[in-house]
Amino acid sequence: MDPRLIVALDYPSAPPALALADQLDDLCCWFKVGLELYIAEGPSIVRELRRRGCSVFLDLKLHDIPNTVAGAVRSVAALGVEFLTVHAAGGPAMLEAAAEAAASVPNAPQLLAVTVLTSMDQLQLATIGIGHSSEDQVLRLAETASAAGINGFVASAEEVSALRQRYPAATLVIPGIRLAGTDTADQKRIATPPPPSPPEPATSSWAAPSPRPPIPPPPPAPSSKKCAAPPRSRPNRAKPGRPPAQRLPKPP
Repeated sequence: MDPRLIVALDYPSAPPALALADQLDDLCCWFKVGLELYIAEGPSIVRELRRRGCSVFLDLKLHDIPNTVAGAVRSVAALGVEFLTVHAAGGPAMLEAAAEAAASVPNAPQLLAVTVLTSMDQLQLATIGIGHSSEDQVLRLAETASAAGINGFVASAEEVSALRQRYPAATLVIPGIRLAGTDTADQKRIATPPPPSPPEPATSSWAAPSPRPPIPPPPPAPSSKKCAAPPRSRPNRAKPGRPPAQRLPKPP
């Protein structure tokens, strides 16, 4: 189970959303509840996911006047979700109010500042008066959120490297991850994960044993016969000063 994976429950009602959560029970523990599902089912869908032991990313993208956003953050804290999104484009006052509200209540979710939606490309940005690149805009909004006390950002995969370099300790949530050949819907800035690598051929650390040295022959069995002691010669001892005795022949 990969704790970095968040699966979006983009359904109009609870039954198919919960069916997918059950289907992925052994593979994923994080699920995103967006506006469509939350408006249809309300807080009950969050409570049911939490009851099943799931971690919830509540993607409401709050963007309103500071007091309203602060009140919404305090209300969400009672649900026990882990992540809650606010729009970084709401400005410093709104972001600061959201951060202060989260700090004032127990079990508050971690706030994630949404920078530039993945449905926005350079043409879309230009139509709302933004002439610089999407990466520049992402970094500007991330800087605003960071200054307000929010250390988590939502951006596309195209800006991950720049964000990670500038904010190495930040939490990054990256939507728009699409498998090759699938419909990208209205998302423009997406990424495709690489195909899984083929399994490497199995290698064995077994080696042929070295030849054993020849077994030496067993020592000869001891003989059952007792070895006779060698004959002992008796020296002819003579007393000093006397000639040695001579044996006389027997008389006939």
